[in-house]
Amino acid sequence: QIQLAESGGGWVQPGGSLRLSCTASVFSGSTMGWYRQAPGKERELVATITSGGLTKYADSAKGRFTISGDNRKNTVYLQMDNLKPEDSAVYFCNIRRSMTPQYNYWGQGTQVTVSS
Repeated sequence: QIQLAESGGGWVQPGGSLRLSCTASVFSGSTMGWYRQAPGKERELVATITSGGLTKYADSAKGRFTISGDNRKNTVYLQMDNLKPEDSAVYFCNIRRSMTPQYNYWGQGTQVTVSS
């Protein structure tokens, strides 16, 4: 069982910034990332990063969000700038590994609200 600890959600005005953090009990050999789910919508990818540093972004996140990782701390950060009301959602941290041993775990989620 891999434990995930999320932090950094909250309320911010449009145009503002927030940084989410997610710490896992292990990161090496894995892909960690953030997904989000707004009310009435499906969970969607925001950004992911491998332990080797390869990143992937949703089109909605490109140019505004930056994902980074600290392998020593088993922690991934999501810096979110120029936030928009449509970014409001519950953000979930995910860690997965497709090679043996395979796993896929989710955090409990942290609320991000962007409104004036």
